[in-house]
Amino acid sequence: MERLNLIGGEHAIGRMDMVENRLVGMKSRGVYETPGGTILYTAHRELEGIVLDRETLRAKDRIAIEYADLVYNGRWYTPLREHYDAFVRSTQSNLTGEVRLKLYKGNIIIAGRRSPYSLYREDLATFAEDTVYNQQDAAGFIRLYGLPLKVQALLKGEGPAS
Repeated sequence: MERLNLIGGEHAIGRMDMVENRLVGMKSRGVYETPGGTILYTAHRELEGIVLDRETLRAKDRIAIEYADLVYNGRWYTPLREHYDAFVRSTQSNLTGEVRLKLYKGNIIIAGRRSPYSLYREDLATFAEDTVYNQQDAAGFIRLYGLPLKVQALLKGEGPAS
């Protein structure tokens, strides 16, 4: 972390000036500098992006807001925090890999990421003709997925009956 702080600091990474909402209702201004933490968080988040499925990542994002409020409001020693920790810990079981970053004038640019547990598969993530799935399946899925919107439009008298 000390090394990341030095490297990040040289590139103006992790500086934040923000107005916060205090628990008692007033606003306060805080200026923070966390170059190493920002670099580590960014790399970690990139690994999560390729290893975790969409629903788990979204659930983790929702819990992060609650977790931050819990900690900010001095509620560290609560059963709820322990439950949040257990959930997050379970999401990290396959989180390993490599992330390449470029730092430049306060910006972190993702140069690459890989993991043996990556859910991204170039051979499966294609929109071209292939043998992975029948391209005609997409048309049926789109019709079914959009059905509630079609019904709403019909109720408003905006859409065709068929």
